[in-house]
Amino acid sequence: MQKQSSRRGLGTLAGALAVGLLLSPLPAIAHHGWGGYLDQDFELSGTLETPVSVAGPHATTKIRAADGKVWNIVLAPPNRTQQAGLKEGIIPIGAKVTVQGHRHRDANVLEVKTARLTWGNRVFNVYPDR
Repeated sequence: MQKQSSRRGLGTLAGALAVGLLLSPLPAIAHHGWGGYLDQDFELSGTLETPVSVAGPHATTKIRAADGKVWNIVLAPPNRTQQAGLKEGIIPIGAKVTVQGHRHRDANVLEVKTARLTWGNRVFNVYPDR
């Protein structure tokens, strides 16, 4: 009798965990690791298209490259990005910037997981270990 009761308890717990995972907020699922990006270093220059945002699991912005294509720039988590000195409102829209990092594995996805962003003579090293 005790085995049956503990099995029911485990089933209930497993069900609750499954429901919890399904109902968890989307940003937790959309977290950007390094696995979706190429190993080769990648550099891109352009003009800041959107302000740097420190909302969500990673800070983000967009830049327009010389060919007119707009790239998603994924930075470090907000706290780490701000510790590197890159805060919302520091870089004006239209400013020329350069990002260094790793391009998305899918060539159709214009996205860079960024280790460093340079604006003028300022370098924001959001992933100094990369």
